[in-house]
Amino acid sequence: MGRDPLDQSDTFQETMAKSVPNPEPGSGDTVAYDIAAPESQVAPVVFASPHSGTDYPPDFVADSPLDLLALRRSEDFHVDALFAAAPDHGMPLLRALFPRAFIDPNREPFELDPAMFEDGLPDYANTQSSRVAAGLGTIARIVSSGQEIYSRKLRFADAAARINAHYRPYHRALKDLLDQTRRRYGCYVLIDCHSMPSVGGPQDPDAGRRRADFVLGDCFSSACAEPVIAHIEKFVAARGYEVARNKPFAGGFTTRHYGRPSQGLHAIQIEINRGLYMDETLIQPSDGMGKLKRDLTALIESLAHIDVSALRAA
Repeated sequence: MGRDPLDQSDTFQETMAKSVPNPEPGSGDTVAYDIAAPESQVAPVVFASPHSGTDYPPDFVADSPLDLLALRRSEDFHVDALFAAAPDHGMPLLRALFPRAFIDPNREPFELDPAMFEDGLPDYANTQSSRVAAGLGTIARIVSSGQEIYSRKLRFADAAARINAHYRPYHRALKDLLDQTRRRYGCYVLIDCHSMPSVGGPQDPDAGRRRADFVLGDCFSSACAEPVIAHIEKFVAARGYEVARNKPFAGGFTTRHYGRPSQGLHAIQIEINRGLYMDETLIQPSDGMGKLKRDLTALIESLAHIDVSALRAA
């Protein structure tokens, strides 16, 4: 039997299968995600919002030196609401319910900073990535403003519990949606939905500079066929938005892992400037929320009519 095209990364599959400590008592009841499903899927497009979750564990908040508002500045606030029309137009929307500051599903499963832990990490942990160095691994050390999330060191069992209860279920659900879509259409397009601070933060290469309204990431053309990203770019630009590609965000782990355009498997990361729709200090919607949501709903509707024959593997 041939290898599943989704199982592209030996490292990902091996580390996802590693035996790690069981979740802490009670965490088995965790609901890690939900899926807003259409009555019937009409196009090979799946939307995902990995960073808009707001279910902050009380112990996590209580143990952090930061208040809840500071922790929430790492959220992709209301991104799930901005793309909420997807199921109405025949495409599913997967939403992580846990917050990014708690665990980040747009990283490798064990992308961890050894300095954050009181005990040793297993040899399969990736401790050398640029994300870890920036404090933004699977378990982040800092929020987007650069403030430290923890006042004490963690145990590896803490990370393993979060991976078991949150990361693994989210990626299983995402893979299931993509598998189902590929079986039905022979291809898929994953739209990974994010928002970004309007100005580059202290850890970013564009620190202090205002960002474009939209940044489309396809890992420099390796994760998505040109007609897909060009369609989104043209559609958004026609509505008066400034659009950039791959800078400062080319796509995270999800885009790299699930995007294989030569096999008909396409993934694109959409980053939306938070200044378009929210008060970034108070974490509240602004007057621009309504217009942006209408424009994104129109984009969603346009993707329902995507040319499937152009997406399949050659």
